[in-house]
Amino acid sequence: MLATMVRVGVVGAGYVGLTTAVCLTSIGHDVLCAENDPARLDRLSRGEVPFHEPGLDTLLAGALGSGRLRFVARADEAAGDRDVVILAVATPQGADGSHDLSDLDTAAREIRAALPAGAVVVTKSTVPVGTAERLTAIIGRADIDVASNPEFLSEGTAVSDFMQPARIIVGCTNRDAAWRVASLYGHISAPVVVTDPATAELIKLTANSFLATKLSFMNTVAAICEEIGGNVTDLAGALGLDPRIGSRYLQVGPGWGGSCLPKDTSALVHAAQRVGVDFGIVAAAITANEAQLARTTAKIVEAAGAGEPAARVAVWGLAFKAATDDLRDSPSVEIIRRLLGAGLGVTAYDPTVTTTRPPLPGGVHLARSAIDAARGAHCLAVLTEWDEFRWAVPADVGAVMAARQVVDGRNLLNAADWSAQGFRVRSVGS
Repeated sequence: MLATMVRVGVVGAGYVGLTTAVCLTSIGHDVLCAENDPARLDRLSRGEVPFHEPGLDTLLAGALGSGRLRFVARADEAAGDRDVVILAVATPQGADGSHDLSDLDTAAREIRAALPAGAVVVTKSTVPVGTAERLTAIIGRADIDVASNPEFLSEGTAVSDFMQPARIIVGCTNRDAAWRVASLYGHISAPVVVTDPATAELIKLTANSFLATKLSFMNTVAAICEEIGGNVTDLAGALGLDPRIGSRYLQVGPGWGGSCLPKDTSALVHAAQRVGVDFGIVAAAITANEAQLARTTAKIVEAAGAGEPAARVAVWGLAFKAATDDLRDSPSVEIIRRLLGAGLGVTAYDPTVTTTRPPLPGGVHLARSAIDAARGAHCLAVLTEWDEFRWAVPADVGAVMAARQVVDGRNLLNAADWSAQGFRVRSVGS
């Protein structure tokens, strides 16, 4: 495919929407991006990225400088003269585990009259099967096609994920419209899968659910290793050498979280139940993740000496993973909530979280450095895999702590170096 300039509208300037708008501009398209929050809109227009994503700020500055990216306040403004309109609004998890499509429905209603004849509306948000049909009914125009083009962006590597994707998925009942959407990525060398909307919508849910299942599998193996004296790091290395398995997503941790895996696993289980299919494998992965969070919490409680007067834990890491400031469904945040419930004091540090904000629970104190967080603590818990924690000097940390206890929930530290400084180190799976 040869890339040609396309007039694109993007509704929603959150993590997915902004990354999509900026990257499409950088490869030559003309993009209007709608953001209905006035304060956020003002920041974006000044070239400020409102979340932490490496490399996106530089691309945003270049996109604004080119004049081919503009931000507007209303969805219909981003749809009026566009060839393709991408919906990238939030689809949070509802109370029953399914996606809440309220914002998506609203966006479709707002743009339906403004869309020019022949435009293609594209869902980039993660959505349940049947959403393309739902939006087609809401828009209610025979001259408009609706397609699914799921995103596969990992926080911390979103720019490279967009520019160098493993695959491009487009689902649409009109194959010509599908290839128009695929042509947006014409300069990118990646396999293109054109399929029906239901399959495209299901691909995203199943991909994330498979990855979550892989993580839960390894965390459960780690629990076995702890009981029998095995080493899960060596075990994972050996598994990863098998080309049928691969080395990615074999890393153990305190539990998985973030904006996608918890929501998408629950959504897939809910979708299966709705059609009478028992998807016990994914349900078990969710249960296993809860067990891992409980195991990690119990290790920290025991190491800190819960019940002792003024027992306190230093937590290194709040974001659900390194290279992001995202606290949504962060294992660290959930573990902190449980530690506070157990009567422990908690002081935390994360390089991208400098002020207390939801969903951080009340009662947690934020430190300005890793050393400050450790000062006076009875236990250090490493819960996010930031490199600065990996290279911390054990002697310096031990000098400020009240007791030399470490729970390394990411297997990030060199346990031998820390043990040599008198620390008792509890790792995952060894």
